[in-house]
Amino acid sequence: MSTYTAAPPPRYAVPVKDEDYQEEEDSKDSVLLVALFPCLQIRLIFIGGFLVSPMVMRRTRRRDGGGENEEVSVVSSSADPEEVDRVCKVIDELFALDRNMEAVLDECGVELSHDLVVDVLKRFHHARKPAFRFFCWAGEKPGFQHDSRTYNFMMSILGKTGQFETMVSLLEEMGVKGLLTMETFVIAIKAFAAAKERKKAVGIFELMKYYNFKYGVDTVNCLLDSLGRAKLGKEMQVLFDRLKGEFTPNLQTYAVLLDGWCRVKNLLEAGRVWNEMIDKGFEPDVVTHNIMLGGLLRSHKRSDAIKLYEIMKAKGPSPNVRSYSILIQNFCKQKQMKEAICFFDEMRESGCQPSVVVYTNLITGFGNQNKMDIVHGLLKAMKEDGCTPDGVTYNALIKLMTRQRMPDDAVRIYKKMIQNGVEPSIHTYVMIMKSYFQTRNYDMGRAVWEEMIEKGCCPDDNAYTVLIGVLICQGRTGEACKFLEEMIEKGMKIPQLDFNKFAADFSRAGKPDILWKWLER
Repeated sequence: MSTYTAAPPPRYAVPVKDEDYQEEEDSKDSVLLVALFPCLQIRLIFIGGFLVSPMVMRRTRRRDGGGENEEVSVVSSSADPEEVDRVCKVIDELFALDRNMEAVLDECGVELSHDLVVDVLKRFHHARKPAFRFFCWAGEKPGFQHDSRTYNFMMSILGKTGQFETMVSLLEEMGVKGLLTMETFVIAIKAFAAAKERKKAVGIFELMKYYNFKYGVDTVNCLLDSLGRAKLGKEMQVLFDRLKGEFTPNLQTYAVLLDGWCRVKNLLEAGRVWNEMIDKGFEPDVVTHNIMLGGLLRSHKRSDAIKLYEIMKAKGPSPNVRSYSILIQNFCKQKQMKEAICFFDEMRESGCQPSVVVYTNLITGFGNQNKMDIVHGLLKAMKEDGCTPDGVTYNALIKLMTRQRMPDDAVRIYKKMIQNGVEPSIHTYVMIMKSYFQTRNYDMGRAVWEEMIEKGCCPDDNAYTVLIGVLICQGRTGEACKFLEEMIEKGMKIPQLDFNKFAADFSRAGKPDILWKWLER
């Protein structure tokens, strides 16, 4: 580490200018002057939007800037998988029969635990109606009381499906019982933010005050981060300005604000936050540099991003693996693989070990150019580097196969995924199912659906619409209506575009009124 005394940190000079001007103009006449400085190499633990109590499911998100490829780790469950399967089977078969489900569950002698409840809710996280009925049934059972974790999980399901009134009712119930956690408020603010309910999202902070929930800088950072990730930069800034006198911002606070403005490509505000951060005596670290690096690339100012990268190399903080990942990902998206490989080589020369994210970006980039020999070479290099493919890598490979109408090869990758202990997502199944349908192998497409159900993966509205659309095209309108009814009974909504498509497809199948008649029931 250098021992000389650095001059006062220079500032970002960001004049007002149209953010969409061409990159060619950038290279000729750069308007973003980036001057950075050596700073202490301190590794920060960035909690981001998930600071929760020990009783709540712990999650960690990487926040090194760029905002892509977030990592989530979840606490393992102690519930018996067979018991979870047994309960889920009862719910799946009987929830549509108004009273039978609860009665059968009563007779099953289920030994309720918080882990079991959470595991069951996970299976139905796209199906709010059966999930909520099970949640209510469990809460009424003698000897069992919901804790913060089960409440929060149910709130998350309700929030993602727009059931805000019920979600807030649960929050109030938790307040009465003294079960509120930081995670509770983050779930609520994220739900409102995702639905662009701006005032309600910011108003969650008032609810915290109402319930005398103690908050400090970490709590405020969580709330700001939730707004920023939902691309509600103005609301994020309003909340920060409102609370300025009630807490002391730290470097993480400014990183959150910087990231929020970069997500909406507002470099003017990002530059203002950067300057304020320096004025307050904070020295930007590699995390804040990476956030700005990603922001510049999002705003199509690659020449300025490269300048920032070069200054990081010359004056510090030194680029880390995330810095290289941000740059490589951008070049891969632009199909500039030669440049991506140059940065990959430079990363290795600097002593940074490539991450699974870096390899996945390169695999996707070369795969999209049908250079499968290079893809195989990268997979071999991953293995040699001890870099284990994750779910994102496997899904990227499956997507490459399905785009080339090679579903059997996609299935082989899926089996390898299972073999290596990586859990497929709903996206995995939908890609393979859709690929079989596109190649007119309907039996295999339905087999993928059955496999998804058997593995306990809850179909979402996209999975249902893919299957229903194919059934209508095959003239199997009765079966299509069965799945349509099942989808709506579970609390899912048909997206307007899919609704219009279904109406047109039913009409072509000679039954123009069937969808409307069913919906009127």
